[in-house]
Amino acid sequence: MTIIDTTSRDLGTVRPFINGEWTVSTTLGTQKHIDPSTGRANGTVLLSGAEEADDAVAAAKAAFPTWRATPPDQRRRILQRVEDLVEANLPELARITTLELGHPMLTSFALSYLCANWFGYYAGLADKIEGRVVPMTPAHNAGFDYTLSEPFGVVGIILTWNGPMVSVGMKVAPALAAGNCVVVKTPELAPYTVARFVELALEAGLPPGVLHVLPGGPEAGDRLVRHPDVGKVSFTGGIPTAQKIIEASKDTMKPLCLELGGKSANLVFPDADLPAAVSLSVQSCFTMAGQGCVLATRLLAHQDVYDEVISIARDKVSGLTLGDPLDQRTTVGPVVNQPAYDRILGILERAHDGGTRTVVGGHGARSSLAEEISGGYFIEPTLLADVDPFDSLAKDEVFGPVLAVTPFHSEEEAVELANSTRYGLGTFVQTRDVARVHRLAPLLDSGTVAFNGTPGLPPGAPFGGYKMSGFGREGGEEGLREYLQTKNVFIGL
Repeated sequence: MTIIDTTSRDLGTVRPFINGEWTVSTTLGTQKHIDPSTGRANGTVLLSGAEEADDAVAAAKAAFPTWRATPPDQRRRILQRVEDLVEANLPELARITTLELGHPMLTSFALSYLCANWFGYYAGLADKIEGRVVPMTPAHNAGFDYTLSEPFGVVGIILTWNGPMVSVGMKVAPALAAGNCVVVKTPELAPYTVARFVELALEAGLPPGVLHVLPGGPEAGDRLVRHPDVGKVSFTGGIPTAQKIIEASKDTMKPLCLELGGKSANLVFPDADLPAAVSLSVQSCFTMAGQGCVLATRLLAHQDVYDEVISIARDKVSGLTLGDPLDQRTTVGPVVNQPAYDRILGILERAHDGGTRTVVGGHGARSSLAEEISGGYFIEPTLLADVDPFDSLAKDEVFGPVLAVTPFHSEEEAVELANSTRYGLGTFVQTRDVARVHRLAPLLDSGTVAFNGTPGLPPGAPFGGYKMSGFGREGGEEGLREYLQTKNVFIGL
């Protein structure tokens, strides 16, 4: 990788990293990287295809016996050094993320900090991978039975574009801790921060053949899924791509871990701290310009406090600062590219068809910004009220800076509306009623339910979805188990 010039917006050239080397050329050629904040090219991506995927898998397979045999305490120390180096380079990593994705600097900083946290957590588990002794029944007492927890070998990891460093922490850290070698397919929209991460991982002492990175499109990802030497694939992204991955994996029958989309609701009851409850939705929804799977993009407010919630939300959304994400004062940056910009504005133009009311925003914002970023993909932070709970605005991902507000009249209706989408990644509830907390927790169909706050993806907590939000868990001991398989061993005595 060519390290960026921190005095400019240029990112330079990013290349595949295979078997300890940055490749000079690729089968699919190059693609310009576009800065979402300016709409202008700010780098070049050498795109990986099936041939590069084959080379990376072969090198990972060759490195696996040595990495698997590396004493667990040595793997632990390497991953701890990765954590330390990521933390030491947070400002640089944040700037790269902002230049490739348009996230505000504070958000970009937090994403890499989360990555460091996960490496620290899984470093602590690297030397604590255990099996168990199986008790023998009277009919089977002439033997000794135990289990081994073993790595898959080569793991393929396909990252989403909106927060690749988070996925590196959630996926790569446990896969390495478990003793696997890893091939990462990064999106062409966001390959740079991960490339810099690879350099830090090598500096930490990770052997070159253990981790490979392929910036590119679907060709490289498809080959990883179909490759017979890839033991497991983990993917974060959208449902259509996940369905293609499931189809492509059928010939090898390899296990999958899929973290997909979400349409998380924030349920606000009359007894809640209303300013805090609304702030959670606003901060969550707009922190990445709405481009996140577990963000609270639906605000469901009880009818008794609905008007007050709208009023508070109007003030908070109006107070957000849209602008250059490199400016520390900016709280909302651009969306990722022109197709996303056009799609989201199309959704907002159709919003009024169902009686939806635009309270704040609703338009593109290019004309109101400084000349340097006037070509960027900026959309006004938008607050929509009276959203029909069965309209696509309330049921499907917008993946843009849009908060949809809908009233409810009872606890039962709130649960029904929260569960009414095909997704099940996260649900938030605001209430001071402890009995309601315990009533609702088992009724809400999502992998994470948060009351009166947000957990913020702690590394020790399992994260994953119900329904069409995928299967498998990332984080916690459950996340480590995703990269281990169990072998039973019996010894006759």
